[in-house]
Amino acid sequence: MQYFIDVILPIPLEKLFTYAVSKEEAEFLCPGMRVGVPFGKSKIYTALVYQVHTDAPKLYEAKEIDRILDEHPIVNTVQLKHWQWIADYYMCTIGEVFRSAVPGAFLLESETLILRNDKEEVDESTLEDDEFLVYEALQHQSALKVQEVSAIVDRKNILPVLNRLIEKNVVLLKEEMYEQYKPKLIRYVKLGKVYLEEAKLEALLNDLSRAPKQSQVVLSLFQLQATSKKPIKVTELENISGGSKSVIKSLVNKGILEEYFIRTDRVNYEGDEGGELKALNEYQQKAFDDISESFKEDKVTLLHGVTSSGKTEVYVRLIEECVQRGQQALYLLPEIALTTQLISRLQEYFGELVSVFHSKYSVQERVEVYNNVLLKENKAQIVIGARSALFLPFSDLGLIIVDEEHESSFKQFDPAPRYHARDAAVVLAKLHKANILLGSATPSIESFYNAKIGKYGYAEISRRYGNVLMPDIELVDLKEQSRKRRMKGHFSERLFLGIQEALEAGEQVILFQNRRGYAPIVECTTCGHSPQCPNCDVSLTYHQYKKQLRCHYCGYHMALQKSCQACGSPTLDTKGFGTEQVEKELETLFPDAKTWRMDLDTTRGKHGYEKIITAFEQQEMDILVGTQMLTKGLDFRNVSLVGIMNADSLLNFPDYRAHERCFQLLTQVAGRAGRTKKRGKVLIQSYNPYHQILQQVSTHDYDSMFKEQLYEREQYKYPPNNRVIRITFKHKEYNKLNEATEWFAKALRTTLGGNVLGPEYPPVARVRNLYLKNVLIKIPHAQSAVKTKAAIKRIEKSFHSVGQYRSVRVIYNVDHI
Repeated sequence: MQYFIDVILPIPLEKLFTYAVSKEEAEFLCPGMRVGVPFGKSKIYTALVYQVHTDAPKLYEAKEIDRILDEHPIVNTVQLKHWQWIADYYMCTIGEVFRSAVPGAFLLESETLILRNDKEEVDESTLEDDEFLVYEALQHQSALKVQEVSAIVDRKNILPVLNRLIEKNVVLLKEEMYEQYKPKLIRYVKLGKVYLEEAKLEALLNDLSRAPKQSQVVLSLFQLQATSKKPIKVTELENISGGSKSVIKSLVNKGILEEYFIRTDRVNYEGDEGGELKALNEYQQKAFDDISESFKEDKVTLLHGVTSSGKTEVYVRLIEECVQRGQQALYLLPEIALTTQLISRLQEYFGELVSVFHSKYSVQERVEVYNNVLLKENKAQIVIGARSALFLPFSDLGLIIVDEEHESSFKQFDPAPRYHARDAAVVLAKLHKANILLGSATPSIESFYNAKIGKYGYAEISRRYGNVLMPDIELVDLKEQSRKRRMKGHFSERLFLGIQEALEAGEQVILFQNRRGYAPIVECTTCGHSPQCPNCDVSLTYHQYKKQLRCHYCGYHMALQKSCQACGSPTLDTKGFGTEQVEKELETLFPDAKTWRMDLDTTRGKHGYEKIITAFEQQEMDILVGTQMLTKGLDFRNVSLVGIMNADSLLNFPDYRAHERCFQLLTQVAGRAGRTKKRGKVLIQSYNPYHQILQQVSTHDYDSMFKEQLYEREQYKYPPNNRVIRITFKHKEYNKLNEATEWFAKALRTTLGGNVLGPEYPPVARVRNLYLKNVLIKIPHAQSAVKTKAAIKRIEKSFHSVGQYRSVRVIYNVDHI
């Protein structure tokens, strides 16, 4: 009897692939294990076993697997079910889910090695110069990697050279797989067994009397072993005994010391645990009881707590209950910046039970957290992470908390799977029969709507912790201020005086401007020309600290020109302003204040966020200028004033969520002010202070914003009453893209009727030299989403069978945000 396995390959293909295995392999393998399989002409990929069976494939001859990579499954059955749901719901392939769900180090791909052919005699006179260079290099080493050959012949495309060498039988090619994860081993030493008796040790020290450094090392180690229960690191012994590495090495060689290695994780918590949990106040206790009640009914629960109401304390109490039951807990956050503050808080209570998982960690560190969750290690009982933490191999998940659930950062944009972590977490909780809590001060309209209709449970905290008053929000009319000539740069007189007062009182200030860089546009005042990105349809943003013009879409950059590229006139001026310009103006207006900036440019490193947040917490700076990173639930104790430089830039977006998002963003930024005793002040600068949304923000009126937005969305058939799918088409040729999208939209209208909008160009219609066009499909609740998606997929099949449209990329974004 023949045995086969179906495997998931980490590539965007719809089907599972079948490979042949022997009887012994079939008995050993089970779903969730990795195997190396040949795919294509010569490549070997890491694939994941989906099932073992005895049905031979009908359409092709099954190849044999190359090797087995695991002894135990690294992916469990619940994960596979979850992946399948994500692939079906978000219209992508399970291979794409596999690629983004496991740390990159698990996805070994083979590397081509070039070996010398020892069986053939080589006539050196027949070799060309570049061929001879490779041949000569192979005389000195047995194998070369592709990039090494590229460096030797000094050109990128080395295929022609390799093909000629293969034809002349000079080299052979071999595919080799490398394990990318390397455990971290720490060197420890101990005294050889023989010398543990005092008599033997004394004799040894007499022998070493002529080597004082060696005898000092032995003596120090003996004392350390007597006093310390822990193993002794080599570095520790060096410091205490004053001996060098070479002294210790010679003692090891003589057999006097024994060295051994212990494997350790790269990220370890070195601190005390067991901080006392804070007592909940009456409002928190009421919310906690409501949540517990709705958990009994197995409902997804929404916690609507105003900014600074102490939602984290409620979360901590729920996590503690979960840990006492011996189950795992997952705490999802939208931004990596937030995890830094929260980790220290949770570690105070739970110590080393807390693990962290996000993309700023190295691949090696992520593998260690993944393995700790897989093996149900104590140190990973509570996981804090950004959206990717959703894919960890939990086996006994008891609680998921999605904090700041309204955040659009929970939605993955590129590459596929374009999933929404909040919605995927709800499904994951159902699969594990776990409790799930969504928390926010400004819930998304969809979640609040679900709570209103009773689909979700609901709990509320309407007062700030310690009965601190909500911040006082004041709208400043920029039009009026400009007319009266009261502006200082981009600061109105009101904001300038507010900052002055706060600084004099020794308090801190946060300023929010949702654009990084110095100025979004550089314009010639003579001819009106402004430098554009050659790859995208956007103007270049001026970054002053590097004297550069940069594109925020593709990363293209050029030095700032001294004169206009179109007319040669030196009259260049900047339009608009970003965080850099606000920072520069503050240095002029308040030279004594310490100002700092927090945006993508200043937080690139692994600990970039941590440094800025810690410095601001410890009051090493007075004013923090930043983009929307600042808006997420950060907790600063000494901030009395928050200034929003220009609220209009948030309102004027061609997007049905613009008003909801503006309300959420401004409320969240305002929530950073006055979190302790004194009432905070928020100043919102706008050219249109009478705008409905700004009025609602200033009175903290979430309910009327919700009612208005819900009414508008019902009128125009948007979520939560309808589902939306956005299809984006990409191609480098403008005309071909137009033809292709018209064809697709026409087929959609024929099948689905009138709820198809477009094709339409987005505001930025070309990115990285590819033109973009969108089609939006609205699916009413009465219509089956599954059948609609199947119909779209059928149309895509016909679309790709038309020869000239085959090169057009089709991208699905379900529930697009």
